[in-house]
Amino acid sequence: MSLFIITPPEPASLPIQGTEARFPIRRIYCVGRNYLAHVREMNEGGDERDPPFFFQKPLDAVVHDGGVVPYPSLTASLHYEVELVAAIAIGGANIPLATALDHVLGYGVGLDMTRRDLQTIAKDKGWPWEMGKAFDHSAPLGMLVPANVTGHAPRNISLSVNGDVRQSSNTAQMTWSVTEVISKLSEHYRLEPGDVIMTGTPEGVGAVHIGDKIFAEVEGLPTLTITIGEKL
Repeated sequence: MSLFIITPPEPASLPIQGTEARFPIRRIYCVGRNYLAHVREMNEGGDERDPPFFFQKPLDAVVHDGGVVPYPSLTASLHYEVELVAAIAIGGANIPLATALDHVLGYGVGLDMTRRDLQTIAKDKGWPWEMGKAFDHSAPLGMLVPANVTGHAPRNISLSVNGDVRQSSNTAQMTWSVTEVISKLSEHYRLEPGDVIMTGTPEGVGAVHIGDKIFAEVEGLPTLTITIGEKL
């Protein structure tokens, strides 16, 4: 007899290169304003070296490589944002900079899909960003590659839509490095194994439409490919 009154959802997880074992996802953290050129293209103002801030996406927003992101409701401005993803294998709070990378199991590619018009309304009104950021199918995530294979060095990051390059940068252009992001995030929340951190997007964000195919790439990692589908 089941302990649950309804059938619980399947746990969210990601494939790991080189093994059939999967990475179970506990939380999805996202970092805002972490590439200077993106901050400037969004005309957000403020101190460009403000401390990083964070928001989250729900686990059931995950879309795997090759999947379809249905065009979401209540928006006329669905935007892509390619991001380097860090997967946490060792938990901790107030993690020092010197040991922050020891907590990383590996890296992958992610897309922070955004209902930009709804996010803009939220910003203007001082509301939380969830309605612009945490909607259904808003977190495409690719295969992870262990850190002992990829290393931690900066790498090129890019995105194309239907073969047209829209974003092209390097993770060295982050305002706050992966090391700093992990350390700062662990001051706000105790990190645990299974946490995924999306580390911010470079400049070049823009709208996509039904039928568009997105290719998100980070040097040395498997490409993440999704298609924008019809509205549900």
